[in-house]
Amino acid sequence: MAIVRLNKFIADAGICSRRKADERIRSGNVLVNGQPAELGMTIDPTTDEVTVCGKPVSPQSEQLVYYALYKPTGVISTASDPHGRPTVTDLVPSSPRVYPVGRLDMDSEGLILLTNDGQLAYELMHPSFQHEKEYEVLVHCPPAGLDRDRIIATFIKGIEADGELLQADRVSVDNIRQHQENTALLRIVLHTGYNRQIRRMCEAVGLSVINLRRVRISRLHLASLSLKAGEYRRIDKSAVLG
Repeated sequence: MAIVRLNKFIADAGICSRRKADERIRSGNVLVNGQPAELGMTIDPTTDEVTVCGKPVSPQSEQLVYYALYKPTGVISTASDPHGRPTVTDLVPSSPRVYPVGRLDMDSEGLILLTNDGQLAYELMHPSFQHEKEYEVLVHCPPAGLDRDRIIATFIKGIEADGELLQADRVSVDNIRQHQENTALLRIVLHTGYNRQIRRMCEAVGLSVINLRRVRISRLHLASLSLKAGEYRRIDKSAVLG
């Protein structure tokens, strides 16, 4: 096996994502040959011994699997929850162990991927790869009505909040007459994934979110899967990246 970056080795072994691996390296919970690991270091998996939180890490030996899940509201997008709340991993097979790619907040629903493929998870979550995520957002409009042009322009330009630029790649607004009075359906496409990004963007322009659903990740669309909330389907990697 060739020399690899430590965070990739940990992710490929199904321990956690590259981002989480870096966090554990930074916190001193990763050792290489008994010594604290450093960010950005490389290892030789055939000779170097790696432990994470005291447990040895072996090269990926299990078959890589990919699940597309329709996450219902009320479910946490993590592998475990200290408060005992239901998680997305409760809704898919327990073996081999998989992890959610990115997140949907507890009050949101829609498409989420779970896999033990650390490289895919890294590519889908890192903004530099420009993988789009598409959302349908039903919002309650302010009493003065919905200024479509202002909202679209604001979302495309971006909103500064807590040191982050919350920005959409594309936005459209459906005819509000298709929905209940004083509501509108926004279709938002973005490639970033800040915490509660869309809800924060809507709040900034005076819109109250009634329902938020992710319908697409890269090339994979929820409509093509015919899933109900809480259901999953095993897919091929090519269904996501083409």
